[in-house]
Amino acid sequence: MHLEYGARRTGAAHVTLLTEGTYPHSHGGVSVWCDQLVTGMPDLDFGVVAVTGTGRERFVWDVPDHVSRVVSVPMWGAPPTGSTPGGRAGRRLADAYERFLTALVDPEAEDGFGPALYSLAAYAGDGALGVFLRGDRAVSILSAVWNRPGLAVREARPTVHDAVTAISLLEHSLRPLAAPCPERGVAHAVSGGLAVLPGLVGRERHGVPLLLTEHGVYLRERYLGYRTAPYRWPVKAVVLGFFRLLMEETYRKAALVTPGNRYNRLWEERGGARPEAIRTVYNGVDPAAFPPAGPEPADPVLSWAGRIDPIKDLETLVRAFALVRERIPAARLRLFGGTPHGGEAYRERCRALAAELGHGEAVSFEGRVDDIKDAYAAGNVVMLSSISEGFPFTLIEAMSCGRATVSTDVGGVREAVGDTGLVVPPRDPAAMADAAVDLLRDAERRRAMGEAARLRVIEQFTLRQTIDTFRSIYLELAVGVCDVTGTDRADVAYADAVPLRGAAG
Repeated sequence: MHLEYGARRTGAAHVTLLTEGTYPHSHGGVSVWCDQLVTGMPDLDFGVVAVTGTGRERFVWDVPDHVSRVVSVPMWGAPPTGSTPGGRAGRRLADAYERFLTALVDPEAEDGFGPALYSLAAYAGDGALGVFLRGDRAVSILSAVWNRPGLAVREARPTVHDAVTAISLLEHSLRPLAAPCPERGVAHAVSGGLAVLPGLVGRERHGVPLLLTEHGVYLRERYLGYRTAPYRWPVKAVVLGFFRLLMEETYRKAALVTPGNRYNRLWEERGGARPEAIRTVYNGVDPAAFPPAGPEPADPVLSWAGRIDPIKDLETLVRAFALVRERIPAARLRLFGGTPHGGEAYRERCRALAAELGHGEAVSFEGRVDDIKDAYAAGNVVMLSSISEGFPFTLIEAMSCGRATVSTDVGGVREAVGDTGLVVPPRDPAAMADAAVDLLRDAERRRAMGEAARLRVIEQFTLRQTIDTFRSIYLELAVGVCDVTGTDRADVAYADAVPLRGAAG
């Protein structure tokens, strides 16, 4: 099932953005980045295939006219409709599904993942795959596969309930296979994972080159999320096996991988990406849109901006703030940002933690702010407490505003900050508190760091650099496709293309 908006426009170079939970239906750093690319290149024709939650999400961005098509692919909406093929076609579907599952749980069969995935994709468009995965036969096949002698998952004694749970999760995860795949131009996945599925199919069927940009490490975040998920190990083995093999397939098949920081490169090379096909492209901001924030608040304030989400580890930030208050009793913590649907319980847990530690009145959850610059101006020091990041927008925006920062050492944070802010280990409240206290007690150091931070953004991380780099990438990938004849166009190494202009990294 998918929902479609807009009409195709012809005559311009075409880019299909592949998103998951972000643009144009959600706020957040990756959505900001997508909007920057789209609005920064009005001469190109953009389409969007957006993996969403229910399909009822509204656009939160003003989509410009040169975005000619937006397809929404709901993961958790109504179940697929249709019928499962019978006869020979039904046997082929069951065989592809069995090979797919075997790749997920048997290390010796992992090479079969890609061919099995593309075989399943052939049954997805009319709903046949989804209907099949919701039937008893799918459960029986999984039960037989993971109980084969010699498989590690067999030792956990998987149950029928485990099989039903794992297949349900897979059915939802595979729904993007039913979306219209890109047929021309360049497919640009703005994260790994489920958003990539239509791009892989477009590459397989039509030779459309796949460009992958990773801001964070999608696979690492899946591991972090499933560590505490309420599933038995056999279920986790199947689902995490899927995400791992999907990422490896993506790295191998992408014409170019453009991580937002050098840290991601380690994961990408280990996952099978060709080193010559990886090029770092940093996020950028417009320094004019994020000018110096002006006078600091009179009282000591730590500010934070982002979405309320466990990956941001606000619990560590609240615990660190409690330690700050032991030394600076007048300090306050102001948290700016919306709470995604389903994240309300986490927000309340953080609020309850602040109260439990005796500082509830000094911690304020202020929701979305009309102008994000106000969130940075609200603090003497801007905090970032995440356990996983790519190249965070909130950090370089705060730096552009001339605020000193305390950030956790994750993803590309050190690449962003350099020596213009303090970087501490993740999940370490004491280290975070020490850094915050040091800056709150030293106004001159804060001023010097803030000035250096803004200069660093102007020199290295401007929006103009980012847009110019991706414009070059789009046009060169498209030209590369047009220039290749008589070969599998998507297998042409990007290293053979014209060198990029203005690319960082």
